[in-house]
Amino acid sequence: MAAGVALGVMAPAFAVQLAPISAIFLRLIKSIIAPLLFGTLVAGIANTGSVKTMGRIGLKAIIYFEVVTTLALVIGLAAVNLTRPGAGLTLTATAAESAAPKTAMSLTSVLEHTFPASIIDAMAKGEVLQIVVFAFLFGAAAASIGSAAKPVVEWCESLAEIMFKYTGYVMLAAPVGVGAAIAVTVGSKGPEVLFSLGKLMATLFGALIVFVVFVLGTVIVLFRIPLRRFYEAVKEPWVIAFSTASSEAALPLALENMEKFGVPKHIVGFVLPTGYSFNLDGTTLYLSLASVFVAQAAGMEMPIGTQVLMMLTLMLTSKGVAGVPRAALVILAGTLGTFNLPMEGIAVLLGVDALIDMARTSVNVLGNCLATAVVARWEGYDLSGDASTPVAYHDAGTA
Repeated sequence: MAAGVALGVMAPAFAVQLAPISAIFLRLIKSIIAPLLFGTLVAGIANTGSVKTMGRIGLKAIIYFEVVTTLALVIGLAAVNLTRPGAGLTLTATAAESAAPKTAMSLTSVLEHTFPASIIDAMAKGEVLQIVVFAFLFGAAAASIGSAAKPVVEWCESLAEIMFKYTGYVMLAAPVGVGAAIAVTVGSKGPEVLFSLGKLMATLFGALIVFVVFVLGTVIVLFRIPLRRFYEAVKEPWVIAFSTASSEAALPLALENMEKFGVPKHIVGFVLPTGYSFNLDGTTLYLSLASVFVAQAAGMEMPIGTQVLMMLTLMLTSKGVAGVPRAALVILAGTLGTFNLPMEGIAVLLGVDALIDMARTSVNVLGNCLATAVVARWEGYDLSGDASTPVAYHDAGTA
């Protein structure tokens, strides 16, 4: 990132010539979207089954996840509309994007366009909403027929694992892609673009602080979670997540510490890993903020109805891909394509994504640790005792 900024400032004419490098990297990211979403969503839905089979704990966890992530998206939208960090930038669509047919974003046309006539056509065109709808229906059908669907479900699981590895290969080129992207951005738009990116980062960090203090803080008060003991339990996993920008690196210690905190093992073992797919508070907040940032930079005024629709899209498409490095970029790429926003926005955001990733990942881990405590309190467990004292299990029924 630093090398790209320096090159863009000192040799702007040469920096602009690096555009093909960043374009190739973006094309590789776009190639991940369709197979990854299909594989992860179908496998996840088919393995989970219906909410009824998940049991009471699963239902409570899903309700909590959806309420909190919705609030995160709302805060992100409010923050980006208030500060308008993308105003003043100039993003343009590529020739291919400009040639793509544009459809009116009325509610009826969007609803009709959401349902695919052909999943192959939807994947070829990168129609994320259509892929999600098909994957949900396909996964539900697979879950309903049981063992007869096992070969297909296993194939989807294998597809998801292959795409995780494929993404890892693509991300090996991330340093070169990031350097080229920020060099092209600074070289073509001038050093003043760094001010917009700095404003974006300040907006994100401020929005994350508001979310943690007012949303997660309110949850702690409502469910009577002992704050000091909770802080002691989550501080080390939080630091690991922040310093490594990896939720997975923090998972083992988070599991151990939340058990010591007093959350029963069966709740920790179910809620925390599930939250890694369904409760990405920091990531969902960032996605709503980043999408509108790109629209502002492209000079496109998004009506509130379109922003709400985009929020619902992000709620669906962000599920199931937490294990992917730079997962937010993959989801953001699909969302920009769906709403006719220029993919150049990804290139601009690539330059600061490493710093942003640290903040959003640490909030993801914090939110998931709190989710385990909330579900435990909702189930009637007492978390007020000493952290080293095991909690007596009661009959929680069949989960």
